[in-house]
Amino acid sequence: MIIDFHVHLFPESICADRQCHFAEEPEFELLYGRPAARLVSEDGLLAAMDEQGVDRAVVFGFPWRSPERFRRHNDAILEAVSRHPKRLIGFGCFDPASPQAAREAERCLDAGLAGIGELAFYGSGLDAAALARLAPVMDLCRERSRIVLLHTNEPIGHAYPGKTPLSLAQIYALAGRFPQNEIVLAHWGGGLFFYGLLKKEVRERFRRLSFDTAASPFLYESAVYRIAVQSVGVERILFGSDFPLIPPARYFREMESSGLSAAEREAICGGNAARLLGLEEFPGGDA
Repeated sequence: MIIDFHVHLFPESICADRQCHFAEEPEFELLYGRPAARLVSEDGLLAAMDEQGVDRAVVFGFPWRSPERFRRHNDAILEAVSRHPKRLIGFGCFDPASPQAAREAERCLDAGLAGIGELAFYGSGLDAAALARLAPVMDLCRERSRIVLLHTNEPIGHAYPGKTPLSLAQIYALAGRFPQNEIVLAHWGGGLFFYGLLKKEVRERFRRLSFDTAASPFLYESAVYRIAVQSVGVERILFGSDFPLIPPARYFREMESSGLSAAEREAICGGNAARLLGLEEFPGGDA
């Protein structure tokens, strides 16, 4: 089974008219202001999954500033999952700095979503103030044994829309602040996994961290897969495409060219996600 752990799904109304949200949502304009920045709706995603051979996808919206927008978007995710429970696994998404963040997380989990994410602090990075604002959501997800997917990015290299002022020390501090949470760090955790070979407290701090591959073809050479397996173990790596940014087939080609074994590719492309999500708890109905 192939599970894409990182897909942004939008209601058709937003796909048809994104510009009306730009004035009040500068982060949305930053990421999707260019006409070339694709959005995908439910039908488009399912067609792409069939074409690319993806069995299931973890889908979520956008960390809108407006509570009304993130509630409506999360409701759309819930509706999409209810229509296609064997294909789509929903996460709740919102601005983690919102005073209503914890309440929305609780609402989403109560309604049946499987986790929370992709959460992002596009302006501040994961500084101490951001971690404090994140704490109520992390506490709730820890109590309910639910995953939190967080946006991270490498602190050096080329600039691109959505690249936040993060440091590896901040990402490492996140893992230390919430050691009992199951955390997935998007975009290879900004390269934090390279330090998985360090001894002493680092290995313990990495114990509940996983790293998704979202945007990897834009960021890293294909050798990153082999190095990540050596650094943190294959069981900590999750295939995530960031679709519709990059089609899954491009990731599959890079994994094959990196020298991963068939068993390693199978774990990364679905086995690890199935274990982490406990998919038997979300059997669903008809597709």
